Amino acid sequence: MNTILLNGNNLTLDQFIDIVRYNKKVELNSKAIENVNKARDLVDRYVSENKVVYGITTGFGKFSDVVITGDETKKLQRNLIISHSCGVGNALDEEIVRGIMLLRANALSKGYSGIRLSTLNTLIEMLNKKVHPFIPEKGSLGASGDLAPLAHMVLVMLGEGEAFYKGVKMSGKDAMEKADIKPVQLTSKEGLALINGTQVMTSIGALTIYDAINLSKTADIAAALTSEALNGITDAYDEKVHKVRQHQGQIDTGRNLLSILDGSNMTTKQGEQRVQDAYSLRCIPQIHGASKDCFKFIKEKVEIEMNAVTDNPLIFADEEEVISGGNFHGQPMALSFDFLGIGLAELANLSERRLERLVNPALSNGLPAFLVKNGGVNSGFMIVQYSAASLVSENKVLAHPASVDSIPSSANQEDHVSMGTIGARKAKEILGNVRKVLAMEILAACQGIDLRGNKGLGKGTNEAYNVVREKIPKLESDRVMNIDINKCEEIIKSNKIVENVEKNIGSLI
Repeated sequence: MNTILLNGNNLTLDQFIDIVRYNKKVELNSKAIENVNKARDLVDRYVSENKVVYGITTGFGKFSDVVITGDETKKLQRNLIISHSCGVGNALDEEIVRGIMLLRANALSKGYSGIRLSTLNTLIEMLNKKVHPFIPEKGSLGASGDLAPLAHMVLVMLGEGEAFYKGVKMSGKDAMEKADIKPVQLTSKEGLALINGTQVMTSIGALTIYDAINLSKTADIAAALTSEALNGITDAYDEKVHKVRQHQGQIDTGRNLLSILDGSNMTTKQGEQRVQDAYSLRCIPQIHGASKDCFKFIKEKVEIEMNAVTDNPLIFADEEEVISGGNFHGQPMALSFDFLGIGLAELANLSERRLERLVNPALSNGLPAFLVKNGGVNSGFMIVQYSAASLVSENKVLAHPASVDSIPSSANQEDHVSMGTIGARKAKEILGNVRKVLAMEILAACQGIDLRGNKGLGKGTNEAYNVVREKIPKLESDRVMNIDINKCEEIIKSNKIVENVEKNIGSLI
């Protein structure tokens, strides 16, 4: 299906990726249209009756006791957007912005926010026609939702602010004109409906968790390559070991390793060369598996939030009630994304320790120092390990939880905030560092295999090795290593290693 229908209830992570990364189009289904119109009718009635309802006929935050009536309701909504556009820093990536627009539209489509159908359709049209607002990356407290960054999204809907259209940055007015989209004039409740939610943190986190799940498969492949380069012992990956502990991620990782290494002539059994390996090889199922379980938990939480109503107040049209609550609070995502950062960081922690074993002649079971011939004249992979250690150390700083902090805002009316958007951004930064460390390990493992003499790799590792060697030759003498590292990282980002391995051995878990 070329178009994905939105109803606010069943958007999946895979669909999210199809839309934001691969530009599938979206539209509302008939039930969503009905629900949106029903909620809007109630808002219009309350406005005509001058009923005092937070966010509809009152100010916001500390100004919730200030009643707004008549034409000032329209001015209030515009002022809300321009005053809240306080984001700073670099622009969020295009796919993150697309995710923000999608998730806000999906939440509004549930019919609890009181937005007009025409305004919602404008947002969807911008997404489909690739008008991407300039949204600064910093400035959200994660409650009341992602107010500042979402306000920058809405500026473009008004024909203001800045946007990217066809890759070119321009005024929001010009972008809307070039895409032939008519800007909106917000009316009662609409400004708040558009900016009071968790869509910025959730978009960043959704992209990060999707990539983290794929990266965990790459980590298993990297570990298997290193196991061959070090003549690792495979007994520790036996399913019997993991089933008696019963953690699913551990069981899955052990199964992955044995599948990837199936048929290898480079690995050993316990007692053949050594009785047991160090933890960085022997405990891969336990450590990688714990991160996999972490990622599974976070994916479940993200998919709940992707289909959640996260603004305030909420319009319950059937009951003719408007309730002021706190669904905008990002705490469920804040804790999840802090956990995501920790789960990712551990993949790099273990990868760097395996890399150290490859380059250290006291630990590498016979490989030359720093994986190079004529050491001394050549430094080989010596500083590759330095760089990996630096990234791992940086991750330890980034993995400090953002959610344990809170600074009161709006004159203490909003006296606990989640900092969930900071947590999501940190997790994304950690992901990039992990990918780089894994690239370094994969390069070193392939070098180790070459130096030891390739006696026949496993069904999966052979595919991975060939993908790398198609682009990056064996190191014979010193060269500029960051070129190789960047090439290998690009291979990982393309997911070609995982795809080729899975074509040969079946799906990894």
